[in-house]
Amino acid sequence: MPQRLRPVGPDFVDRAPVRLVFGRDVAAAPESVYRALAEDVAGLPQWFPAVTAARPTEGGREVRLRGGLRFRETVLVAEEPGVYAYRVDVTNAPGARAWVEEWRLAPAGAGARVRVTFALDGTAAFRLGCRLAAPGVGGAVRRAIAALDRRLA
Repeated sequence: MPQRLRPVGPDFVDRAPVRLVFGRDVAAAPESVYRALAEDVAGLPQWFPAVTAARPTEGGREVRLRGGLRFRETVLVAEEPGVYAYRVDVTNAPGARAWVEEWRLAPAGAGARVRVTFALDGTAAFRLGCRLAAPGVGGAVRRAIAALDRRLA
């Protein structure tokens, strides 16, 4: 059942009880990666295999993942080409109470360094589940970033 989460701001990324951080360098320029994240919402499933559907909404987007998880999100920070962050406002993820995802893009050689931070809070079971899922989530995020890099080549 969908539930409304606590409305946190971008600073939650630095103070969340659970922070999962993953990164990868890509050949694509930070500006190209930023546009794929911020402007091509419907294209998200083409490079992020866990995503089955994504559509822009007024001020955010709606995303569906394999396995049935759904998210209604609000964009918190859109600073091209450096930061794109969004808050999950409504989800059916059991035990979630607050959730922000931040994508930081920085020049790295001829391409970009991509760093993704999941800032999370919830019940004790949710927090433990997030920590246990970190290796799998990290692998999925790194594979998705690599797929985005191939798509942008």
